[in-house]
Amino acid sequence: MTTDRLSGLAPSEQGNDNYGSEVTLDIPPNGLYAGSSDCIVQDDDSQSQRGCCDTTGDWVKRTASNVFRKKTLYKRLPILQWLPKYNRDDFVGDLVAGITVGLTVIPQGLAYAGITGLDLQYGLYGCFFGCFIYVLFGSSKDVPVGPTAIAALLVYQTARGSLEKTILLTFLTGIIEVLMGILQLGFLIDFVSGPVSAGFTSAVALIIFTSQLKDILVVSTAGDTFVDMWISIVNDIQNISWNDTALGVGCVAFLLIMRAMTTVKIGPKEGKKLWQQILEKTIWLIGTSRNAVLVILVTLVGYVLRTSGIDIFKMVGYVPKGLPEFKVPPFSVTTYTNSSSGEIIETHENFAQMVSSLGAGLIVVPLISLLENSALVQAFADGKPCDANQELIAIGLCNIGNSFAQGFRGNGPIARGAVLNASGVRTQLSNLYTGVIVIFALLWLTPAFYYIPKAALAAIILAAVIFMVQYRVIKPMWRSKKTDLIPGISAFIACLLLPLQIGILVGIGINIVFILYSAARPKLRVETACTTNGIKYLM
Repeated sequence: MTTDRLSGLAPSEQGNDNYGSEVTLDIPPNGLYAGSSDCIVQDDDSQSQRGCCDTTGDWVKRTASNVFRKKTLYKRLPILQWLPKYNRDDFVGDLVAGITVGLTVIPQGLAYAGITGLDLQYGLYGCFFGCFIYVLFGSSKDVPVGPTAIAALLVYQTARGSLEKTILLTFLTGIIEVLMGILQLGFLIDFVSGPVSAGFTSAVALIIFTSQLKDILVVSTAGDTFVDMWISIVNDIQNISWNDTALGVGCVAFLLIMRAMTTVKIGPKEGKKLWQQILEKTIWLIGTSRNAVLVILVTLVGYVLRTSGIDIFKMVGYVPKGLPEFKVPPFSVTTYTNSSSGEIIETHENFAQMVSSLGAGLIVVPLISLLENSALVQAFADGKPCDANQELIAIGLCNIGNSFAQGFRGNGPIARGAVLNASGVRTQLSNLYTGVIVIFALLWLTPAFYYIPKAALAAIILAAVIFMVQYRVIKPMWRSKKTDLIPGISAFIACLLLPLQIGILVGIGINIVFILYSAARPKLRVETACTTNGIKYLM
């Protein structure tokens, strides 16, 4: 009798067309699918079919096993990787770096609070709690968490000086960043090309520079755009304060000279004597701490003048002492005011209205934060891969924490990251020491802040942002690919003429158009080659 085994069926069951054929298919069971219950149709003697899906319990078990794997825990909690290997050398390096950055971030925090339109203490509130969180979740030792000039300007243009909206923006953007990290959306940074980033950063630098002229010249800089600010300055130029202007210009010159001191070298490059090494390091440390040195000097001058009855400079004024009240971010507001001017802006808004008023800032702020933070991590990664998704999670959690401490959002600025790296940082624990320094300032130094001239804080910002104008990228772009200048210049002009959130979206949109155009019309080059036998073929 002829045997026909096809999928385990007898000849009579397969029809008469193949009757009499001798086909044998011995297919062994595949171990890859053994034990799986993912809707596999199984043939048995009764020809029954059973489709089944994973139960909720099985899904939870698999998810939990993936989440709590050692590899996943080490990835999401990087402290588990470096803390067991922590030693005395790491402690010394982190302590020095943390204190150095702490002396830098205190005056910057005070100054950046002015950009956001908030009272100065809120700048310090955003400088310590996020540092502690980053120690646990941060993936890079070179990221000093805190306020940045770019983030401060974006916060101002989104929240318009409202404390409640600023804190809510910090909370919501933190949640968005965490979700982006969990969903592996770090690739979105690829849509912000180098030219767009350069154009945006340069425009931000000019806008911040212009906005701080209100404290240097003591004139009005009202307006939502760069052009509006300059119109306001020109209209109010007759009210210029020459005393504050002279102080501000002098402070900027002082900071630039101190900045140049960080590059001073003593003695030969190799074989330096001990005293030369100590002197060079001391000069570098003084130059690096230039912001703190300036604040100390002008505070002493302000105190002497005020106690002598001489009132020629506009002072910062009262700064509340102590730590902030930790509380849940506001999800509605009955009456909120501009924290600097005291002007009542609105009488009531619920959560939906507050979120609606934040608009595109909820998308732009996390994206720019990712861009700035990734640039810092890659700059000092020494060729190591950068986990953009983990950085999103870490910075997002830091900002969620900041919102409960009434601080405005921040991330890792490149300038302070360079200071941290040059100070010999070893691990993320340096952020702990930076946070402790800020807490010390809040508890014991705030009475002295009263005597800081506003022009000095504005000078700190001006001396920093003038180096953010990236004019040096124009020449390389022109030589390599001239069309890259189009999205860069478009982003630059759009950010100057339009609100910042809209301007950066315009630049990103134009960049995406260029990407799609290149994909739709790829350039192909066909070359003809010939074999030794004279046969032609295409390459």
